Amino acid sequence: MLKLAQLWYTRYFSNQEAIILLLLLVVGFSVVLSMGVPLAPVLTSIVLAYLLQGAVNFFTRKGLPRMPSIVLSYTLFLTMLGAFLFVLVPLTWGQLIRLIKEQMPMMINQANEQLIKLPEQYPEFVSQEWVTEITALTTTALKDVVETVLTFSFANIPNLMAVLIFLVLVPLLVFFFLKDKDEMIGWFVAFLPDDRPFIRKVTQEMDEQISNYVRGKAIEILVVGVATYIGLAFFGVNYSALLGLLVGLSVVIPYIGAAVVTVPVTMVAYFQFGWGGEFFWVMMVYGIIQGLDGNLLVPLLFSEAVNLHPVAIITAVLLFGGMWGVWGVFFAIPLATLVKAVMSAWPRLEAPTDGVGTDWLEEE
Repeated sequence: MLKLAQLWYTRYFSNQEAIILLLLLVVGFSVVLSMGVPLAPVLTSIVLAYLLQGAVNFFTRKGLPRMPSIVLSYTLFLTMLGAFLFVLVPLTWGQLIRLIKEQMPMMINQANEQLIKLPEQYPEFVSQEWVTEITALTTTALKDVVETVLTFSFANIPNLMAVLIFLVLVPLLVFFFLKDKDEMIGWFVAFLPDDRPFIRKVTQEMDEQISNYVRGKAIEILVVGVATYIGLAFFGVNYSALLGLLVGLSVVIPYIGAAVVTVPVTMVAYFQFGWGGEFFWVMMVYGIIQGLDGNLLVPLLFSEAVNLHPVAIITAVLLFGGMWGVWGVFFAIPLATLVKAVMSAWPRLEAPTDGVGTDWLEEE
């Protein structure tokens, strides 16, 4: 067994670059796991800088010098950030409050009324004790949700300063990441070996993959969210902005997000319109948006992405989401792609073909 371990180690870890890359990955994952919370502004700024780098490259290809391109892209970023903070957040938060205070009690009451009738209609399947227990649980859950939402702002006042610091630091860091990107990368690369074909191959592939994924996912969130809001608002669906935001954010979680967000959309439409033509029109429009997203928008935005099996994607979402929460879910696919790229490009020695070094296997 010792010889088998030595042979395996020699084949996969005889390359100096492989050891260096492995150490970099271990250190990087350890830092994020242990210091992800205090470094959240830095990590968020890196993600946003990735997004804005695409705009900078676009303006430079149009003939604009690099610094004016950065300033123009940064100005667009600040404009969108302001619109998000001062328009979208108050609008969706107000709709969320109304949904929980006004709509949810009505939904629960109507559902309880339907449940009460079940023992009479299907006495062999549903008992009165089961209905009583379910109605009690739903009433208690609703009360807890309402209290949580209404006390949210008061309970989080101590964190207000941290939020303000976050909002100040992130735009500042984004600007410096854009402005001094080459200098920062050059400083880090100076610590690596001069001859690094394997590391260069993996980093170039991952830089392209992650940047394309982040920008493509941001565009997908925007397009799907806006399209859903327009479609729902056209039919006068209540809480269209909130539902549009939820549907847009749901694309971050492949497969699972679309299934989960369908529940609130269906419930709001059903309790507003009932089983009528308007309800079916709303659900048809929603289904068309989901279909166009999966069959047109995603292939268009991620046509150059590395193909991953659905099982690998779901496993990555569960694994990295469990480790890093929302950010882990967002970067599950790029991280899975990183693992796949490293495994595919990992340098290895070919097994000997002349029998030398393998006679010990025959002895055993």
